[in-house]
Amino acid sequence: GTASVVTLLKRRQKELAQQPSLPSLPICEVVFVLGGPGAGKGTQCQLLEERLTGWVHLSAGDLLRAERKAGGELGDLINAKIAAGELVPSSITVKCLERGMIAAFEKDKTTKFLIDGFPRSHENMQAWDDAMNDHTIKFVLDFECPEE
Repeated sequence: GTASVVTLLKRRQKELAQQPSLPSLPICEVVFVLGGPGAGKGTQCQLLEERLTGWVHLSAGDLLRAERKAGGELGDLINAKIAAGELVPSSITVKCLERGMIAAFEKDKTTKFLIDGFPRSHENMQAWDDAMNDHTIKFVLDFECPEE
């Protein structure tokens, strides 16, 4: 009942308090790259990354897959959601994106990101705003391609 939920929440809060916080990012510039499967998001992002100095391509799907493979608390949570046939919560996807941005910043001091495959919904965008509101969304590239 309620007591078990309260106990679970208290334990979860204690676990979260013990986790090391992620290093902070400076304010970054972000371009969201959207489009259906096979629209060329990844290909275009790779080309832009090669041709535009300082921009790094991050794929939401690739980051989620890497986190699943790495295991750990976040990877286990992603795997559990997928095994249950549920969608991965938007907050988890945003956390994966944030980790990818931090890794790129620590490696090359990159502060410009092409984010491929995110957001896919209003709820995704709300999760981004809740966690990453300091960053500047420059614009959205939306690839609409006929199926032929």
